[in-house]
Amino acid sequence: MSTLRNRVQLIGRVGQDPEIKVLENNKKLARLSLATNESYTNAKGEKVEQTTWHNIIVWGNLSTIVEQHVTKGKQIAVEGKLSYNDFTTKEGIEKHVAEVVVDELILL
Repeated sequence: MSTLRNRVQLIGRVGQDPEIKVLENNKKLARLSLATNESYTNAKGEKVEQTTWHNIIVWGNLSTIVEQHVTKGKQIAVEGKLSYNDFTTKEGIEKHVAEVVVDELILL
């Protein structure tokens, strides 16, 4: 059996201008949301379109490309791995988020 890998491929539109951060170690990080759309026909024969939002994380040189060329509404394709993170908000609420950590990006 071949090795199974954690890989995600998405094509969608950027939901807002990316948030760019430069961390203490001079590593650059870009965060953005990506909308993907699916359509299907329900039991009544009506076409239904469903939008899913994805949290996207981009590091290093690719984050510079995001900073320079990606804006709200831009269509992009990304490939990376799915990562789950837990954190607690300032209000003390525990959150669990899924993010795609990108290692390939195509501007469409």
